[in-house]
Amino acid sequence: MVAATRPSEEQIWAWLSELPDPEIPVISLTELGIIRSVEWQDDTLVVKVTPTYSGCPATSVINLDIETALRRRGVRKLRLERQLTPPWTTDWISAEGREKLRAYGIAPPVDGTAADGVAAGRIARMTGARVTVACPRCGSTDTERISQFGSTPCKASYRCQDCLEPFDYFKCI
Repeated sequence: MVAATRPSEEQIWAWLSELPDPEIPVISLTELGIIRSVEWQDDTLVVKVTPTYSGCPATSVINLDIETALRRRGVRKLRLERQLTPPWTTDWISAEGREKLRAYGIAPPVDGTAADGVAAGRIARMTGARVTVACPRCGSTDTERISQFGSTPCKASYRCQDCLEPFDYFKCI
């Protein structure tokens, strides 16, 4: 790829924002906050990815999706790097991503986005206080945890006491 015709980092971010998370396809990899940086180093594009947790079964699929999408758009020299520090946190999920989770029927993490600086949910969990999870369907906060383990390792199972609907809650990390 000739340097003059290579896509800008802004264009790369736009392409990556089209890639859905393989486990929760309503949210993109960029909204999930796992793509940490995009940078040209000489003629090689370096994309740094932070997995949601070290044992995430979707990590290899995510890397393959990133590579496939970028190569399809003409990126020839590409290096994906796993960035483990700082570790991923649900604070990195964008506000748009949180709303998409809610609309999809998954309660987003109670922590605020990192940009908001809201840490009430994280402090509550660390001190053992009950975390209030709102039902993504009716908005009620009268909910109960059914199981710490949901449909994927990053979710827990909850039930709303008002509308009686079960739902997944995206656990805070």
